[in-house]
Amino acid sequence: MRILQSFPPPRPTTNPYIIMLDRALAATEGIEHHRFGWRRALAGRYDAIHFHWPETLFNARSPLRRLAKRWLFVALILRLRVSRTAVVRTVHNLQPPTGLTPLQRWLLSAVDLRTDLRILIGETTELPPGLPTVTILHGDYRPWFAGITRRSPIPGRLAFVGLIRRYKGVETLITSFRGLRGDGVSLAVSGNPTSDELADEIRGLAAEDPRVVLRLEFLDDADFVAAMTEGSLVALPYRFMHNSGSVLAALSLDRPVLVPRNDANEALATEVGPGWISMYDGELDTAALDAALDEVSRPRAPHPDLSRRGWERTGERHAQAYARAVRLRRGGASAVPDADGEPSTP
Repeated sequence: MRILQSFPPPRPTTNPYIIMLDRALAATEGIEHHRFGWRRALAGRYDAIHFHWPETLFNARSPLRRLAKRWLFVALILRLRVSRTAVVRTVHNLQPPTGLTPLQRWLLSAVDLRTDLRILIGETTELPPGLPTVTILHGDYRPWFAGITRRSPIPGRLAFVGLIRRYKGVETLITSFRGLRGDGVSLAVSGNPTSDELADEIRGLAAEDPRVVLRLEFLDDADFVAAMTEGSLVALPYRFMHNSGSVLAALSLDRPVLVPRNDANEALATEVGPGWISMYDGELDTAALDAALDEVSRPRAPHPDLSRRGWERTGERHAQAYARAVRLRRGGASAVPDADGEPSTP
């Protein structure tokens, strides 16, 4: 089978999940794995196309390039509509990105309407009934971080690491932290804010407490690992959290995390074992931080259990999903094993 991915050749800033998936697929027998290019997408031969974040294909910095990419995407949708090419989409997010124009919403809707099979990367993801799905769990980051020097955890250190967006709740984290008493605790916020306004707000909140340390810039892998592993507890107070790569990154580095309580995090806490995931209800507050710091001071296993998150069979499971999508598009049988070897939703 010829499979076209929606991502181009990886770059230094490419999501590590995509790079590890790219490697797994390239090593998988039975599929001819191709990265995205407009010439191949519009004129090449392939049996299935696999979308991850479709909106990245029609976004660009300059207005002229943005317009050109959107017309190219329309042409791709038209090609898919008149061909027998199967469409697979990994469900990374339950909600579309904010701030979309009507045309962008139409383009994403067109992809959804043409999708034959959806890949879920978490077991608690709920989609409308009747949509063909298969579960392939989001892999861990242990292979990605192998060989990168880790730091020793600083006692009492809370850490937030990663791209800083409004929905990730960094402002609430700093405000809640300032209510903690004593000099034995600290908070380090490391990552690049998405706007100057957000960066200024974070600096203003942090200026009122000398225990808050800021590094508001892009982090390479070595800096990311250093910032993450210096934390005794990684705090990720996202206002909306589904399948978080940041949670898996922290666990892959053997650091406990604090996250909002929801079905996905409850399931992950059960999977990885006690003591690794602390949760809070409602809005993050000082009491939740205090309770989480107390919890991580108790004994736990040396490593979280990520045995179900290995990449060894990821390529094979995707190949099975592609074969199923092709059969669905061409009117054949639909059953194919999911990530644990059982048929998934038809």
